[in-house]
Amino acid sequence: MTAALHRRTGFEIELMAPAGRSRRSLAEELARRCGGRIRPVWHHDSEPSLVPGLGRFLHLTQGFAVYDRDDALLCTLVDDITLVAGLDPDSPAAPGWFRILSDDHRLLRLLAAQSDPGGTIGTALDATARFWGVTADRVDDVYRLDDGDGATIALAAPLVGERERPCEIVTPPLVRDHRAALEYLLGPARELGFTVPAEAAVHLHVDGGPFRTPYALANLIRLFGHWRAPLRTILQTNPACTRLAPLPEPLITVADNVPSYDELRAVAADVRLTKYFDVNLTQLLTGKPVRDTVEIRILPGTNDPAAIMDSAAVVELLLDRCTDPEPFPLPPTHPLDAVDALLTVAADVLADREHRC
Repeated sequence: MTAALHRRTGFEIELMAPAGRSRRSLAEELARRCGGRIRPVWHHDSEPSLVPGLGRFLHLTQGFAVYDRDDALLCTLVDDITLVAGLDPDSPAAPGWFRILSDDHRLLRLLAAQSDPGGTIGTALDATARFWGVTADRVDDVYRLDDGDGATIALAAPLVGERERPCEIVTPPLVRDHRAALEYLLGPARELGFTVPAEAAVHLHVDGGPFRTPYALANLIRLFGHWRAPLRTILQTNPACTRLAPLPEPLITVADNVPSYDELRAVAADVRLTKYFDVNLTQLLTGKPVRDTVEIRILPGTNDPAAIMDSAAVVELLLDRCTDPEPFPLPPTHPLDAVDALLTVAADVLADREHRC
């Protein structure tokens, strides 16, 4: 019997389309099965830059939101630049696929608002160009938008290297029947030949509200800070998964000393906390969260809803323990003892839950 979840939870599941198919293929199939529709959307991301003096490029890539027959959001399918194994980097762009690049977050948001992700590469920069009273120039297959002084605002370039194949399924928050909802998405993906990439992970998003008290946030930091190795052993975190890192030591140290919320925010700012840690706490540590969630990033990649649910249920029990005002305990020093101790913590929370029910 597969475990059930009790928290409102959103999922991000990384897949790879087979050669000749794309994330649009899955979007169209899901929409067909539910009698719904798809809507092209932009996905924001960044990547290292090969241009001297420019640390990274910010870019928009094409994704697809899928709506059911009642026009409720079913999921969104987007690129994930960490998924590269098995792709042909020299493959030309598939027809209709392109991306927009810039080096400024504000410009990228303007471009996303003005450009049609379902449009063409030749018109992608036109609406933004009108703000500057200029037109985009074409250089080979790339369109370049410069301001009146010749400073480059953005580029629109073909999406080469089979980048249409990576497909991250992003669900809205699910409140019940989590496994059935996941199977509704993953079943068609398996039938179309979508597979689990070598670098894949599954991410969980749970409501951030219960962790905005200082003790709950401190316990969350203690869990992922002190118990990192046992957690990754229990959940079988994919060692090939990138953009994961241990929480900064200064943040863990403060969490160990019964801090105030302001103290935690100050340290997070000092260490320049980002989302790319085992647990993404950035939305908890800002007064204006984009989406008020805690993101757990260390579940292994899989296209099996039962496996996702089993891992997510363990995480949920440990999150429940974090909301207890009592400080989360420190692990034993021996690795095997630490694994057993963490499983005991989860089992105790489960027993208490069943007793209260």
